[in-house]
Amino acid sequence: MSGTYDMVVLDEANIAMYYKLFCVEELIELLKRKPEHVEVIITGRNAPDELIEIADLVTEMKEIKHYYTKGVQARKGIEH
Repeated sequence: MSGTYDMVVLDEANIAMYYKLFCVEELIELLKRKPEHVEVIITGRNAPDELIEIADLVTEMKEIKHYYTKGVQARKGIEH
């Protein structure tokens, strides 16, 4: 790949599909119609298998260390 790309981030779209705010078929149709120069990043847990199947890159993150284990509460504007 070379050239200039635009990026669209659909933050927490996977969890939105999990809660049935929209369906994976709608998202897949959108991805099929996107311009070639647009990169789409979809975040969130519970990615549907159909989306994983067509994705170019899938990453799973897991917690190694987090300060909430020491009792730090969620902070407004950060985690809450």
